[in-house]
Amino acid sequence: QVQLVESGGGLVQAGGSLRLSCAASGRTFSTYALAWFRQAPGTEREFVAVGWSAGNLYYADSVKGRFTISRDNAKNTVYLQMNTLKPEDTAVYYCAASKAGWRADTRIGSYDYWGQGTQVTVSS
Repeated sequence: QVQLVESGGGLVQAGGSLRLSCAASGRTFSTYALAWFRQAPGTEREFVAVGWSAGNLYYADSVKGRFTISRDNAKNTVYLQMNTLKPEDTAVYYCAASKAGWRADTRIGSYDYWGQGTQVTVSS
């Protein structure tokens, strides 16, 4: 089993940056697909970014060019670097891990493990 813990959220002004971290504990990590999702109040959880073990990356259109997902397998940690933040980025951000590896996609059902979330608030 894998436990994921997010950190790095906070309050930032529009145009600013934050770096989220997700530390994993448990078994196996390097072969997992790792992703970030977010959920704003009154909305469904939505996909943000995913990184597969082979190095492939994919982003939601809303964050493409601003966010970067990366992973440090030696530290069992996945990151989300968020630049040029906008108020509409305000949400609780969750990291997720999929044992399915390359079969994981942007759907919530692809992921086996979830963190508790970290709040990101972007002010105007």
